[in-house]
Amino acid sequence: MARMSAEERRESVIRAAMTEFARGGYHGTSTEAIARRVGVSQPYLFRLFPSKKAIFLAAAERCAEDTIRTFAQAAEGLEGEEALHAMANAYTKVIAERPERLMMQLQTWVAVAAAEQEGDREFGESVRAGWMRLWDTVHLPLGADVNETTTFMAYGMLVNCLVAMGFPPQHRVWEGLYPSARLKGRLEI
Repeated sequence: MARMSAEERRESVIRAAMTEFARGGYHGTSTEAIARRVGVSQPYLFRLFPSKKAIFLAAAERCAEDTIRTFAQAAEGLEGEEALHAMANAYTKVIAERPERLMMQLQTWVAVAAAEQEGDREFGESVRAGWMRLWDTVHLPLGADVNETTTFMAYGMLVNCLVAMGFPPQHRVWEGLYPSARLKGRLEI
């Protein structure tokens, strides 16, 4: 078996970090757990990334980019309501099949709030830049309509909260969402 390049190893660290941080958050996840998941030593981990914060930000960036790609691929060639429903369906499918993606998003936002309370604005600046790329990715297929984009993103945040709290797909709290935003039995909690 061929040895992994530093870039391949870096990629495996980002994937492992997403899983570990999704479960434990920034403060509750050790770099030792990430290194163990990847099968490397902590010193090697710090040759790839200068700090735990850099690892977390790389994982948060990857999570944002994965979500952006999900929306872009779903909306490709579509616009308006067709794009809206395609993006909603794609997103609910992803968070049902890959709950660590949702958990990483939630942990990222908590880490921003905690870091900014401590006077560290880097977390927030990076995460807000990713959010703006996400906004723009959704905004254009929805006809560059601010109200449509805001509504779509608001529904997405509601979906995030309902899933995170464990509401089953048949629960009445889902009834007010447009059909493509509902989990439709995709999530077994």
